Parts: sequence; structure tokens; C-alpha cells
Amino acid sequence: MNGSPPPSAPRSVRRDWLVDIGLFLFAAGFGVLTAMGRLDAHLPPEWLFNLDQATGALGCAALWLRRRRPVELAIALVILAAFSEMVAGAMLVALFTVAVHRPPRTSMTVFAGSLLTAVVYVVVRPEPGTPPLMLLMLGVAFQGAAVGWGLVIHHRRRLVLSQRDREARAETEARLRAERAQHQAREAIAREMHDVLGHRLSLLSVHAGALEYRPDAPAEDIVRAAKVIRESAHQALQDLREVIGVLRAPIGEMPQPTLADVQQLVEESSLAGMRVDLREDLTGAVPDQVGRTAYRIVQEALTNARKHALGAEVRVRLAGAPGQGLAVEVYNAAPADTAVPMPVPGGRPGQGLIGLSERVALADGRLEYGPATAGDWRLSAWLPWPS
Repeated sequence: MNGSPPPSAPRSVRRDWLVDIGLFLFAAGFGVLTAMGRLDAHLPPEWLFNLDQATGALGCAALWLRRRRPVELAIALVILAAFSEMVAGAMLVALFTVAVHRPPRTSMTVFAGSLLTAVVYVVVRPEPGTPPLMLLMLGVAFQGAAVGWGLVIHHRRRLVLSQRDREARAETEARLRAERAQHQAREAIAREMHDVLGHRLSLLSVHAGALEYRPDAPAEDIVRAAKVIRESAHQALQDLREVIGVLRAPIGEMPQPTLADVQQLVEESSLAGMRVDLREDLTGAVPDQVGRTAYRIVQEALTNARKHALGAEVRVRLAGAPGQGLAVEVYNAAPADTAVPMPVPGGRPGQGLIGLSERVALADGRLEYGPATAGDWRLSAWLPWPS
């Protein structure tokens, strides 16, 4: 940024100069026409005529200060207009300038002062053959037109500025909405990656750990564990491709698990050496969105059980009906004292449960988790199931 003015600045300055020149010529022309009218008709006293001309010339020259001090200039010209008729053109320009650049209250105050000087002028310098009231009404009409035109421009500019401000606010709000949507998309991807890869990699780690701690295992067990490791690694890569697909396609176009896939989760965990008891008491078909959330709950609970309670019995309960909601409960007993700890991968403790809480909250459900008894752990959730 070099602080240079925007490209429209030269045009704005050029326009201001043209407006200033035009208004100056209007005021000067008004004074010249008034002087010529006096030459063709009756002349006031020579000293007054000369004073009128000098005052009119000074008033026109002072208009070049109208942008810097519009109110002060207008007040000075209004006072001079109480006796000088040739300064009337400059006074009209000054009234117009105040109406354009100052608040309406200031404009109306100066306008009220100009009306008072119009009355003074009619009394001080009456026109022979012209009714005073007509002369007064003519002056009020000119002054009112100048102020009214200025107020129209003033309000139009405020309207344009207000429109620009609304557009700027709309752009800011759109940018904030885009950033919020991006943040939510990142959170969704993070939850998917944690839920999917955490489950697969924990299975892989359990079997790899078993090979490490049981190098003397029978050949059949080693072959079976190696097969499970290969299949788990392959499935983890496949799941990773599906999760990354969020970046290329809407989530609705990706293959998503349902409640029917919980049985597969249980089978995979059983192959990893876990004792899992699954019981279902469901009436009717569970909606896909509700079933997907329940699947993730069970997946996260089984993953945590492998991490923290390897070898302990795990009970999974699914119950519900349309209109009553879907209840999910996963309970695992305390790990056996003889259980061999396995190096299971994972991020910071509690991140999975935080992501799970966010997922359940998005589904308008409830999630509770914590120790049931000494060493035992219970995770339960309720999800709405429309009737």
C-alpha cells in the first residue's frame, strides 16, 4: 500500500472544480444582471450603487472558501444581503452549499436567518412600483429553492453512502459466513477422520501388538493376525479416501455407515480379541441420519474400550421406536489385572468424546459418559427418532 488515492479521485477533484466555477459564474452573472437592470431603470445613490458592486464582487470571490467554511460564509453573506442586492447570487450559492454539506438542522437555521434579512431588505430598500410583499415572496422563493435543492442532494448522498455501507456490511457478513462454513467443514472432516481412522488403526495396532508380545505364537495365529492387519490397513486406506472425498464432493454423495453396520463393528472387535455382547430392541426402520450417528457412538465407544480396557467385556445396547427416540448404551467392565497393555494409537485424550458430543448435539440428542463403578465405564446417548 503506497497511500495513493483511488482512481476515481482525479475525476472527483475535476468535478468539484467544475461545480465551483459554475456556481461562481452563476453568482457573478446574477450580480451583473442586477447591475445592468439598475442602469436601465432608476439608479440608487451613486455611493450605494458603488458599495453594492463592491460587496457583490467580494461575495463572489469569497465563494471559493465555501467548501472550507460553508456556515460562516453563509452567515456573512446573509448579513450583507440585508442591504446589498448584488450579493444575493452569492448568498444563494452559500445557502445551497450549507444545505448540501451540513446537517438539515444547521441548514434550516441559516435559512431562517436569510428569511429575516429578506424582510429587512424589503423595509430598508423598497422598490418603487413593486409591492413589498411581492418582493419579499420573490426573495423567499429563490432562497427556498436554493436550500431545497441542496437538501435533496444532501439526502441523496446520504442514501448512496448508506447503500455503500450496507453493501460493505453484506460483503463482511458473506465473508464471515464463508469462514464459518469452512470452519464447520473442517470440524466435520476432523470428526470423520477421528471416528473412522481411529477405529481402524486401533484394530490394526491390537493385532500388531499381539504379534510383538507373542513372538512364539503358533504359525496359524500369526498368519491370521497378519491377514487381519493387512485387511485393516487396506480398509483404513479406503476409509481415508472416502473421508477426503468431503473436499471434492458434498457429504451426501459419500457412502455413509448406517445402524445395520454396527454388527460389522462388533465382528471386527471380536476378531481383535474383544468380548462384545450386542443386543438390539428396535421397532421399525431407523432413519439413516439417526443410524449414522448411533454407529459413530458405538464406534467411538469400542475404540476407547480397546485403548483403555483391553480384554474387558463390552455390552452394547440399542433400543427405540419411532416417536420415542433411539437409546444407545455401551458399557465396559474394568480391565482385567492380567490384561497385557497394547500400544494403541490416538491423539490427545478426550478429543474423540468432544467430537462425539458435537455430533450428537447436531442431531439434537443427548450424550452422557463417565465411570459407572470402580474401573467400569458407561457411555449412553439418546437420539430423536421421528414418528
